[in-house]
Amino acid sequence: MFEKRAGEVIVNTLLEWEVDHIYGLPGDSINNLIEDLRKTKDQIQFLQVRHEEVGALAASSYAKLTGKMGVCLSIAGPGAVHLMNGLYDAKADGAPVLVLAGQVESEKLGKDDFQEINLERMFDDVSVFNKRVSTPEQLPDLLNQAIRTAYAEKGVAVLTIPDDIPTQKVKHKTNQTSSVRSVPSIFPGEKNLSLSLDLINKSERPVILVGKGAQNSRKELESFAEKIAAPMIVTLPAKGIIPDEHPYNLGNLGQIGTKPAYEAMEETDLLIMIGTSYPYRDFLPEEAPAIQIDCDQKQIGKRYPVTIGLVGDSTNTLAWLNRNLDRTEERGFLEACQENMQNWWEHLHKEEVERSTPMKPQQVIPQLHKLVNEDAVMSVDVGNVTVWMARYFRMTHQKFIISSWMATMGCGLPGAIAAKQAYPEKQVVAVCGDGGFTMVMHDFVTAVKYKMPIIVVILNNEKIGMIKYEQQEAGHLEYETNLANIDFARFADACGGVGYHVETHEDLELAIENAKGSHKPVLIDVAIQDEPPLPGKIQYGQAASYTKHIVKNFFEKGKFEMPPLKKSLKRLT
Repeated sequence: MFEKRAGEVIVNTLLEWEVDHIYGLPGDSINNLIEDLRKTKDQIQFLQVRHEEVGALAASSYAKLTGKMGVCLSIAGPGAVHLMNGLYDAKADGAPVLVLAGQVESEKLGKDDFQEINLERMFDDVSVFNKRVSTPEQLPDLLNQAIRTAYAEKGVAVLTIPDDIPTQKVKHKTNQTSSVRSVPSIFPGEKNLSLSLDLINKSERPVILVGKGAQNSRKELESFAEKIAAPMIVTLPAKGIIPDEHPYNLGNLGQIGTKPAYEAMEETDLLIMIGTSYPYRDFLPEEAPAIQIDCDQKQIGKRYPVTIGLVGDSTNTLAWLNRNLDRTEERGFLEACQENMQNWWEHLHKEEVERSTPMKPQQVIPQLHKLVNEDAVMSVDVGNVTVWMARYFRMTHQKFIISSWMATMGCGLPGAIAAKQAYPEKQVVAVCGDGGFTMVMHDFVTAVKYKMPIIVVILNNEKIGMIKYEQQEAGHLEYETNLANIDFARFADACGGVGYHVETHEDLELAIENAKGSHKPVLIDVAIQDEPPLPGKIQYGQAASYTKHIVKNFFEKGKFEMPPLKKSLKRLT
């Protein structure tokens, strides 16, 4: 007769799905499951975080980096609540994540017991699967369904488990579900492919917008761009798919983007979107025809009125187009864009080679090239640091991870922890602002505990810098954006890692050299000037709003400062 402890069934099912680690914190309403995990610690590593938000963000990051499901767990009540930010990050960026949420014992449900909250209601909006286990016999099938749904719909699956369930016996072996995962092969219809060929052949100024969905299609992308003489622009989460200094790459788009990318979008007569449903309509063409390639038909035309939708895998779809397109001989538009981009790099280089104290962020980011290996994983936080990294760090073959759509501050450190778990042999570097890092800094000690030699670089301007400039851009006076300073280097030392405080170029060069060979987690705290993260192309409305801020500042403080926007417009126009 089949009879196994339900907690053991959970662990065995996770192993069948090739789960080898879980992020979380033990606690009273999950401890019975924790006991089963303890017994299999050689097969599934339990990574104890100091805050469940970090666990969820790490699970999301792991899924985004590898395509494998990230797993996290929590107790009922406060622990489950703490997960939510990381789970919304997974939902927004389409990352498969499994949540095992503890709950009060079955007989206490509905009695307002200690730490009892309605978890099904709380998780409902963030999840693609959300069920509570009522009996041990349900558990195997529900867990398989949860995992399969997380993978199929690229989202968060939640299984709420009352604390008594793992201790009970599953008395009947069920055969309703299994751990077999099937991935469909999707290819566009012949009619739309044929129409796409006609549209591309008629185009004189095509532009390719590359998204994260094209991450496995670099070879096909390069061939496609060369064949149709089209420059490529990459979305932020797609940074690194094409090397930043690739001759066809115009960089990023939008507030974080480059002037050549902005101007190419203004001039294009055909937009080709591959693996992206780019959300910022203001930075896309006014009315150019468009082709969109995406394996998810719900994304076709979601944020731009596309002319033709090609529902299919980007690799196979591009390969077909490459086989059936003739090479475009007229390359004037591409060459003009390339010349524009060369001028842009020269402009950035002038800012990079300046030497000032405190350093400007534009001077710090290029120094990271001396630190970062070709195959490193870069985990970038949200804030001004996003702009500096997007614009100044030249990706070659590194992997790049960020909270792109939820844009939650504090994602840098959890992303680095997840990256080191996923790729223990690779160098992992997190680049954070001081505001983002302080939201999760307690888990630096997690990297120390598990002997993860990550490197965290903090760009420290003692401000929530992006918010300050958002206030100014809106014409407001900045308010409550200054941050009390922390000695991050001493904090890193106190955690058992290695900390460096950097104020000069010489300090930075020495810290970078020392960090390379460290077998402990390293934190490099770089004091920087407060610099406005100006967009590559400044629009009239932004300049007008900033001028409003300057006038307010003059009347309130009795002084007038040269507005950086005006200076930048003069330099870049």
